[in-house]
Amino acid sequence: MIRRLFFSICLLGILSSCVSKKNISYFQGLNQVHELHPDNNLEIQPDDVLTIRVSAPEQEAALPFNLTKSVGSMAGGASVANVELETYLVANDGTIQFPVLGKVVVEGYTNQELSLKMKELLEVYVQDPIVNVRILNFQISVLGEVRSPGTFSIQDDHISLSKALGLAGDIPLSGDRTNVLVMRQDNNKIVHEYLDLTNPEILESPFYNLQQNDVVYIDPNGPKRQTAGYLGTASTYLSIFSVIISLVILLTN
Repeated sequence: MIRRLFFSICLLGILSSCVSKKNISYFQGLNQVHELHPDNNLEIQPDDVLTIRVSAPEQEAALPFNLTKSVGSMAGGASVANVELETYLVANDGTIQFPVLGKVVVEGYTNQELSLKMKELLEVYVQDPIVNVRILNFQISVLGEVRSPGTFSIQDDHISLSKALGLAGDIPLSGDRTNVLVMRQDNNKIVHEYLDLTNPEILESPFYNLQQNDVVYIDPNGPKRQTAGYLGTASTYLSIFSVIISLVILLTN
């Protein structure tokens, strides 16, 4: 009877450890999706911090448009002064104050669009200008049931949900892939959407491509939540019954 009971408990533990592919595989049925939306580049918003670098064949002509600041650092015990570009904080009205040009509307433009706009404005003063725009405060947070939760600074001008999960070490088997929460701020409101990573249709969601300060939260799955409870999952019961059986064997011998 003890051997049958032990066999049943082992079988229960094996069955409880089986995970369906349907619950863990990303983008199932992707071959049925015929049209994918490209990555949406970020649009500049109020409170964004920008760097704008202007260069030209005659570099001296571009100097007035590249404000710099001195930043001190230590090297070999000595203080070293480094020169960095000044940053531009986007005001609440969506503008920045740029040298010579004055107030420039930047809200709603992507990096590339603003680069082209600034190029057109600067052609009056500089021949063949080249303008590079970068958003410095592009950060996203990935929290919950991931291997390396945290806040990540993004160097590119766009990042998808799958890339963000890659930065966080991906979702372990204990995470719920079918109910991923993405939260973002939109005009002083918090908007959100739940995405199912096993469904390729999320590629068409506006929340799949993340924006500044988006928060991604992965909920633990059912077995993980149960583990956090008082008795835990079947593996916990297996451990308890194993101890009981061992005691029974010792007492009956």
